[in-house]
Amino acid sequence: MYSIYLRKLFFLAFAIAIHINASALINIDTLLVPKVTDFELDGAGNNEQWNKTFWTELIQLDSSNLSYETKFKIVYSEKGIYVLFSGVDKKITSTFTKDFEDLFRADVFEVFFHPQPTTPIYLEYEVNALNAELVLLIPHLDHKMTGWIPWKYNDKRKVVKKVQVHKENNEMYKWTAELYFPLNLFEPLQNIEVKKGIYWNANFYRLDYDSGKMVKWAWAPINKSFHEFEKFGVLLFN
Repeated sequence: MYSIYLRKLFFLAFAIAIHINASALINIDTLLVPKVTDFELDGAGNNEQWNKTFWTELIQLDSSNLSYETKFKIVYSEKGIYVLFSGVDKKITSTFTKDFEDLFRADVFEVFFHPQPTTPIYLEYEVNALNAELVLLIPHLDHKMTGWIPWKYNDKRKVVKKVQVHKENNEMYKWTAELYFPLNLFEPLQNIEVKKGIYWNANFYRLDYDSGKMVKWAWAPINKSFHEFEKFGVLLFN
């Protein structure tokens, strides 16, 4: 009787361990991206299509007294990818109002998409609270990195972006950015036909300068540079 009890206890502990390890693998290494129907953006993520997924928090990489909560959502349709950022904030620390300026030198949200991980070329996108954007194709060849602005970035190839700064009692408490990436933008990269079972690598970041110094957040932690593409997380289109 005693031995039967021990065997049951062993198998229970084993099952719990498997469940914990499987959950950790899904949460840490792979993010499931649900499919939705196309919808309009308002900058705050109020469309019901966002209810098909959950918030994922970014990890603050630097020690700071800011401790601003930062999170994102991602979904996709047959024509493109939607991303929603939300970050607690107290002020807009940026003066960049024009597209393709050095937005990373001030408060900004960033997303890096790496559709074909075996090829060291990926898309970098940045948006700030002043509704300015930076779009770059990054070749990372022979341990050298540079950035190229997309050619004919307009019409069906242009990112749709909506930004809102949220205030309460006339005081800022967060800002959100809602983005739509048409699949045409990713051409001529490989593996850009998103559908169930397709994997991409990616990372999601935030920079904030409210403390007077740069503070970084990331989904998949990196050491020094946001361009450590080997450490990107995995998106699984579901």
